[in-house]
Amino acid sequence: MFTGLIEEIGIIKAIHKHGEVMQINISAKKILDGIALGDSIAVNGVCLTVTKFYTSDFSADVMPETFRKSSLSQLSTGRTVNLERAMIIGSRFGGHIVQGHVDGIGVITSRYIDGNAVVFEIEVNTQKLLRYIIPKGSITIDGISLTVVSVHQNVIKVSIIPHTLAQTALQQRGTGDIVNLEGDIIGKYVEHLLRFQEKPSEQPRKSNISSTFLTEHGFL
Repeated sequence: MFTGLIEEIGIIKAIHKHGEVMQINISAKKILDGIALGDSIAVNGVCLTVTKFYTSDFSADVMPETFRKSSLSQLSTGRTVNLERAMIIGSRFGGHIVQGHVDGIGVITSRYIDGNAVVFEIEVNTQKLLRYIIPKGSITIDGISLTVVSVHQNVIKVSIIPHTLAQTALQQRGTGDIVNLEGDIIGKYVEHLLRFQEKPSEQPRKSNISSTFLTEHGFL
């Protein structure tokens, strides 16, 4: 579980691909403090498991499902990525509930300045994801917890303050770049509960007890 508050910008040090199977090595510093094999780290919003780590980098495997559903397949050596360790009990929960399970990808169609903020317009690639995105609701973009400004057809708009932009890899993203999107988990649960239908209960078994049965056994 994550909060969507990016801890560090990492740099892709090496990539090994075999079809839709990847192993990535990422240069980092802060998130390696106290790290252990098997720990979870969100890389651009994708929950990955640490398979190796050293003093200044760590490695993680990307399975085919993740390769197909996220922008990790587009990574290249030298690319910057957003990093966040899994949250711990007792820490402040400053973002929103982020699972690190990407729902789909989007394409940045516009980036412009609005006062002290930078606005990104992102085209969402699937209608299924759009139903979880509402104005003033939460969304995760490349692992960053952000508030949706507006939704128009299949384009969403987010406004980012200078601090968030400076502390994340989004500062280097522009028109045409692909980003990972994760909808709010609360909306998914609400939808599931509303649509869930219990299986019809089994038909009650027909009783063998009758007036004849009761008479034969001395009850009548």
